[in-house]
Amino acid sequence: MRESRLSKRRRSLRRLVAVSFPALALTVAGLVAAPTAGAQPTAVHPHSTKVAQNDKALTAPARQTFHSTGKAGQKVPTTHLCATAKPGHASCFAQRRTDIKQRLASALAAAAPSGLSPANLHSAYNLPTTAGSGMTVAIVDAYNDPNAESDLATYRSTYGLSACTKANGCFKQVSQTGSTTSLPTNDTGWAGEEMLDIDMVSAVCPNCSIDLVEANSANDTDLGIAENEAVALGAKFVSNSWGGSEASSQTSEDTQYFKHPGVAITVSSGDSAYGAEYPATSQYVTAVGGTALTTASNSRGWSESVWKTSSTEGTGSGCSAYDPKPSWQTDTGCSKRMEADVSAVADPATGVAVYDTYGGSGWAVYGGTSASSPIMASVYALAGTPGASDYPAKYPYQHTSNLYDVTSGNNGSCSPSYFCTATAGYDGPTGWGTPNGTAAFTAGSSSGNTVTVTNPGSQSTTTGSSVSLQISATDSAGAALTYSATGLPTGLSVNSSTGLISGTASTAGTYQVTVTAKDSTGASGSTSFTWTVGSGGGGCTSSQLLANPGFESGSTGWTATSGVITTDSGEAAHGGSYKAWLDGYGSSHTDTLSQSVTIPAGCKATLTFYLHIDTAETGSTAYDKLTVTAGSTTLASYSNVNAASGYAQKTFDLSSLAGQTVTLKFNGVEDSSLQTSFVVDDTALTTS
Repeated sequence: MRESRLSKRRRSLRRLVAVSFPALALTVAGLVAAPTAGAQPTAVHPHSTKVAQNDKALTAPARQTFHSTGKAGQKVPTTHLCATAKPGHASCFAQRRTDIKQRLASALAAAAPSGLSPANLHSAYNLPTTAGSGMTVAIVDAYNDPNAESDLATYRSTYGLSACTKANGCFKQVSQTGSTTSLPTNDTGWAGEEMLDIDMVSAVCPNCSIDLVEANSANDTDLGIAENEAVALGAKFVSNSWGGSEASSQTSEDTQYFKHPGVAITVSSGDSAYGAEYPATSQYVTAVGGTALTTASNSRGWSESVWKTSSTEGTGSGCSAYDPKPSWQTDTGCSKRMEADVSAVADPATGVAVYDTYGGSGWAVYGGTSASSPIMASVYALAGTPGASDYPAKYPYQHTSNLYDVTSGNNGSCSPSYFCTATAGYDGPTGWGTPNGTAAFTAGSSSGNTVTVTNPGSQSTTTGSSVSLQISATDSAGAALTYSATGLPTGLSVNSSTGLISGTASTAGTYQVTVTAKDSTGASGSTSFTWTVGSGGGGCTSSQLLANPGFESGSTGWTATSGVITTDSGEAAHGGSYKAWLDGYGSSHTDTLSQSVTIPAGCKATLTFYLHIDTAETGSTAYDKLTVTAGSTTLASYSNVNAASGYAQKTFDLSSLAGQTVTLKFNGVEDSSLQTSFVVDDTALTTS
């Protein structure tokens, strides 16, 4: 049925608002000021607005001033917010300075809070200011802080950072079971820990979302359940600023609570100076030591040393009595897990600014390795999502040259000396060092070599056919490569020396193939692609199976959302007058287009269609998406990032679905602002 005049008018109007006058819509929403006379209206997406605001806050010269509160290692009076842990329990490691008066935000007026600011941390650790969008950092702590959201708002507004609230989806506060309404009992000590943690995430990764997961108590089981909940909620970065003495039971707790491949779990190494603590000694986590951070006249502008205030106060380190040594840790003095891996500022004498009104009385200076862990979890988030099967603690060991090596100070007496004394390269108190950008927190090699594997694109063949596919890869140092592959179709193999995939495909199906090339230094690169093997055999009649493939008969043969199949002049058809126009409303919207078709057994089947994408979005973030599926198989996903002038033909091999009735479906999902139009035309499903 042809589109009604009213429907066409609504479709034209939405383009007028979304494309021609985006600034009007944003002004009404209070997001931008009205343009000056003669100025060209400019659309700014909320996502990019947030990033721009945070970038400005972290780079403005006025934000760079360091408000010094002490010297490295200086004995300053502090209060430990949590009591010493009993067996089977954990203590938080947050310390608050008591020699610096706490002040509510209203009492600070124009003065800046004491302690390291977000801009200071970004300067000291050479961190990017525009990364982190789409990432979530989870904080696991015990008990509840009823003022967490409002205190977080004060911290971020004071430093000019974008709002992070429950309402805008940036902040989430849940119990160990994921409840947002039935939270644990309030606790003033752990409340201060929670504010230190979430303020440090805001400081280092202000574009990240924050999940605060609160355990019912500080016993190991409740905290472990909260750990699992943080991962279940989808966070790929989880910080833990708590711990206690080692025990033989911890190896089973490792498997229960910390074995989460693909998730960067950071744990504070403790504040009791030399001596190993759990869960920092878990083989599955990144153990984070503590430093004293001060300004310096060197090229970096900062210097660091091991944090040690006394024989009983300073960063933890040591050789585990129970946890096995992970394969990526190669120091020879400790036969089991060595603590720590990396480090960040922790000394209260050079501490960070935190705002807390439930456990404290406003702005204060905090320290302890409780600061180090959320800082490091957030640096991981800036670096991007870890590999799905990786334990990201290994990443710094593969990029040691991308860290600031800490070479001075100690946290006690020990043998061998590197267990407690900073030295060039690896040492217990500071691991391999502190962040110098984010490169050390991504997968890679210690050699600095880069291996690049060229993606050959989707492959298709039929059973009984011989295959010869050459995989191409390069090494930045020109080193020889060895090849391996997973997921190859039955009957195929890869030559480890040449990268040639060959053989005879014997079993029909759709295979997800990953090919990896590796050099002798351990540097590696991978690429993944789909390989479809169709059923062989002759007797198939060449034909085109789709009804009304060019939409010239309106909706005949198709099931579509109202207004999708149209002659609206706002978008040109590829051929004829009709096309399928999904989305383009500039508001939250979903459009679908589908048709069921039976593919004859024994046929080679090929789906083609022409696709045009135009958008008012900018940048490289995918906000609006079109997904193309055949039954349960996802063929492709497109987004505003793929926008281009004109149509492009897309081709997919559906031979593996021969003998089945499948539904071909186009599903377009648009977010709340700025239009993206997905226009499909001249489809075909041909057999041969």
